[in-house]
Amino acid sequence: MSLSFRRASLASLGLAFGLSALSLSSLMAQETKPAQPDAAAPAAAPVDPNAVVATINGEKLTEADLALAEGELSQQFAQLPPEQRRAAALSAAIEIRVMAKKAVDSGLDKDPDFQRRMAFLQQRALHGEVVEKEVVNKVTDADVRARYDQEIANTPPVNEIHARHILVKTKEEAEAIIKQLDGGADFQKLANEHTSDPSGKSSGGDLGWFGPGQMVPEFDKAAFALEVGKYSKEPVQSQFGWHVIKVEDKRAKQPPAFDDVKDQARQAVIRDKYFAMVKELRGAAKVEIQDEKLKAAVNTLESGK
Repeated sequence: MSLSFRRASLASLGLAFGLSALSLSSLMAQETKPAQPDAAAPAAAPVDPNAVVATINGEKLTEADLALAEGELSQQFAQLPPEQRRAAALSAAIEIRVMAKKAVDSGLDKDPDFQRRMAFLQQRALHGEVVEKEVVNKVTDADVRARYDQEIANTPPVNEIHARHILVKTKEEAEAIIKQLDGGADFQKLANEHTSDPSGKSSGGDLGWFGPGQMVPEFDKAAFALEVGKYSKEPVQSQFGWHVIKVEDKRAKQPPAFDDVKDQARQAVIRDKYFAMVKELRGAAKVEIQDEKLKAAVNTLESGK
């Protein structure tokens, strides 16, 4: 079904986590599951991380070094066939090492700007290590399940409806269709004959199930006001034309299954634990910002976290 008047945003379909990086829409959305590995494919032989792959000016480059290069440069190699990525990573690692040696021989490693960048990169890497070891790796399955249960419990019940519609260009056409319905005509048959919605011409105008906010406001308001089995007695106008709507059924929306959203729930737990750690560490740190305007801007920014 490809209704052009269906809202692009499905934010109302989910249970909001209340996070800038995660909303209920992401929980309710159908996720693309990663491709499963071929069961018949043989397992890769274990690799010794200390095995020497190459030497550059007498310095060893090991399997661990090559794996690091492959990981760090994975985006650059993404378009290459898998069998070429290892060779490309090794070539890049050799290039980096010979260029780095030239930089050291030229004294570029003593440059103050370079040393500042190196210090920042080291701090950034250490930041990542703390996040991985002290936050991500310490999130348990029980934490994730508790977060899911909390969000389910805090989400107000939402009803959704199963409806059909007939979309026409003019009010007069819609009124004529309503008159036929009043005379006992079959809604689905009329939809197949008259609707201008391409997806409804062979389905009796079927829209399937939808929740509040998924349709344009005028349609949404009229559809949810109807009782089961009833059709709109007055044409409903939207930016797409004039609608005659029939509600087939109503039900309470079911929450997403835990297994379908556990990855999003885990990310929410990680985010909360990360900001809790940041708050604790920032509170214990002595931070002084000399520029008052900059200080005020930082305070405003961080108050919204």
